[in-house]
Amino acid sequence: MSKHQAVVLGTNYYIGLSTVRCLGKMNVPVTTMDYNKKEAYGSYSKYVSKSLITPYYKEDPEGFVEYLIEYGKKQAHPPVLIPTADPYVEIVDRYWERLKAVYLLPDLKQGYLSAIVDKDRLYAMMNKREVLVPETFELTEENLYGKVEKELGYPCVVKPVDSHSFVKTFRKKLFKVHSEKELQEAVEKAESKGLKVVVQRIIEGPDTNKYTFDAYVDSTGKVSHCSSFHLLRLYPNDYGASVYTEHYYNEDIFDYGKKILEDIGFRGFAELEFKKDEKNQKYYLMEINVRIVNFNTLLDKIGLNIPYILYRDLTGSPLPPLEVRETKNTVFWYLYEDLWAIRGYLKSGKWTMRQVLSSLMRPKAPAIFDMKDLNPVIKYDQLMLKKLFKKVLKRP
Repeated sequence: MSKHQAVVLGTNYYIGLSTVRCLGKMNVPVTTMDYNKKEAYGSYSKYVSKSLITPYYKEDPEGFVEYLIEYGKKQAHPPVLIPTADPYVEIVDRYWERLKAVYLLPDLKQGYLSAIVDKDRLYAMMNKREVLVPETFELTEENLYGKVEKELGYPCVVKPVDSHSFVKTFRKKLFKVHSEKELQEAVEKAESKGLKVVVQRIIEGPDTNKYTFDAYVDSTGKVSHCSSFHLLRLYPNDYGASVYTEHYYNEDIFDYGKKILEDIGFRGFAELEFKKDEKNQKYYLMEINVRIVNFNTLLDKIGLNIPYILYRDLTGSPLPPLEVRETKNTVFWYLYEDLWAIRGYLKSGKWTMRQVLSSLMRPKAPAIFDMKDLNPVIKYDQLMLKKLFKKVLKRP
């Protein structure tokens, strides 16, 4: 049993659950922290040593951070802190220096991760390095509507700077607009909720034109573990999260992704999402995720146990480097949302039933199901059934 604990923030989603399992099976003692036990199904994993309830980080950020610090101080050895959702990343980044005095964290400065997550600052950073990003205008741009029509054209998208708050408010990742009137309405709608947005060109092509480069950058600043993936189905369709993803070696973005992460001085785990433009066949960097990602179970399946790689690096005993450059015939599958995704693709004609059935005949890395760890599966199923009953009861 390792002497350093891993403190996992957020187990009310399968990313937190997969993080717990990746660490627990390697005999790392895991403590989970959530603000609500009711939906934290990942905390019921057999690999959890201790499950704690914290103050809600949004309502009481100081109380949340003080709770973390007090807990960390009581441990014999500094714990490794792992936020598994964007809101946790944001709060940890805001108090980075205070938390770093107690917890083991990557060697980054306070505010660095927020700069990566912020689309404005990320694109500015990439433009300096001549990395292709979608053409984007801030709302403060002089003659905004004229420039959008002339340089971006319609349709285009209105995207949030803070994706989490936008999704929570509107239940979608962006607004797609087809005219100046729709653009004005979308901007007004976002501003009425106090949300900052930008206007961006649509990179042409289907969801299957999206690829990711997933990598761990070690304490020396070098990419030590990495591979690439191909997104097949998203939910919601077009601009949603990955629900069916295959491992795929894409040589066009592999070394490109490594160079970007090393050039910007990143440390820890990151995922670079690219989209191939249907018109010019070039790859555009869409965003960088700086926490454990949706298809973490697939990463683990191909030999990249990211939470454990992070843990070993931060505790001073790094694992040997590994680059997975050959395609493995394995897919990540989040069954619940993929069913909704399939429904949308069939309705729009982007997939046929034959294509869907053919795609499902492959070895899988499930998001939630694990025969060796069934308690979280049962808790998750119970939550889904309750939500289903509520929907049925609300129907007239």
